[in-house]
Amino acid sequence: MTATAPWTTSKPTALLVLADGTVIEGTGIGATGKVTAEVCFNTALTGYQEILTDPSYLGQIVTFTFPHIGNIGTNDEDIEDLTPAARRGAVGTIFKADITEPSNYRAAKHLDAWLKARGVIGLSGIDTRALTAWIRENGAPNAVIAHDPNGVFDIEALKAEAKAWGGLVGLDLAKEATSGQSSQWAQTPWVWNEGFDELDPANAKYHVVCVDYGVKRNILRLFAGLDCKVTVVPANTSSETILGLKPDGVFLSNGPGDPAATGEYAVPVIQDIVKSGLPTFGICLGHQMLGLALGATTEKMHQGHHGGNHPVKDHTTGKVEIVSMNHGFAVSSTSLPEGVEETHISLFDGSNCGLRLAGKPVFSVQHHPEASPGPQDSHYLFRRFINMVRENKGEPALAER
Repeated sequence: MTATAPWTTSKPTALLVLADGTVIEGTGIGATGKVTAEVCFNTALTGYQEILTDPSYLGQIVTFTFPHIGNIGTNDEDIEDLTPAARRGAVGTIFKADITEPSNYRAAKHLDAWLKARGVIGLSGIDTRALTAWIRENGAPNAVIAHDPNGVFDIEALKAEAKAWGGLVGLDLAKEATSGQSSQWAQTPWVWNEGFDELDPANAKYHVVCVDYGVKRNILRLFAGLDCKVTVVPANTSSETILGLKPDGVFLSNGPGDPAATGEYAVPVIQDIVKSGLPTFGICLGHQMLGLALGATTEKMHQGHHGGNHPVKDHTTGKVEIVSMNHGFAVSSTSLPEGVEETHISLFDGSNCGLRLAGKPVFSVQHHPEASPGPQDSHYLFRRFINMVRENKGEPALAER
């Protein structure tokens, strides 16, 4: 891209200013103001509301490669962050086409109004294919996204701000995405035309503690759907507190930011949990920090993986699954120590997507088996975890399906 992008509008009310000085002009949507973040692209065809409310996107501006975003509106059921009032999700968004009026029986609010209410800044009317190609070639850039209905911008100041931002490396964003206090979760998975149901925790068969680094609701729903009482605890909860809850298993959630930064306080806790012998399961950031706790290293990716069409191979079954991905850091496959087995790999680039600890009920995956949005090929991983819990209790295994 040149210093001033060629896909401009005649009266820009929003700008995306990259750290290299590139200025992309568009039409402002959502909240007004400005924010500095990393720009990524997501290739999913559906689920824009779930994507924008995924806490793993905190600190990022999401560019949608699918051109038509907003045509089914928004509702209160498709929010994925645990505490939506805190707006833990993407800080900005970019669309190709202008938002149309919603046309869906579940729509409760126009996407533009919803973005305003959440404080998410966006722009539309740009060539998202060109921006995506630029990111693929150059990597995910730091940028400022700014929206002023009057079209008044100090471009030189925005360029300086984008250039000065240090990026996601070294940032512990889990402390912003996590819950402020412990809580119980009981909502079970959504059923078509019926909505959600509630599990009675008093009658639940298993107890799972979720360490919340920025957990998604559908993860908790799937646990509840497998007869689990779920206790959600903040990211900085001590191992003594977690083990004192006497769980049947511990879940390490997804979340945003640099795993090495969050790992400064999370890794010792995870190491204690692993030593306890409790079944332990991690997803996304939880996977990366489990890797760190077991002696591996993590690394920043060139552009990351973001979308619902990623092929991953499970070496334990030999099957290939299409999965939902959202991560900009990865566990280095070459850094896995003896006794830690690589269980899943990306068939796009060969990067690590899963691991397990030999001789212990401990495993994790980089992708999002809970989907929301995305394919449900990997739902079996939740049953794999519950089977570890059942084995610990002397019960027969469930079919993974």
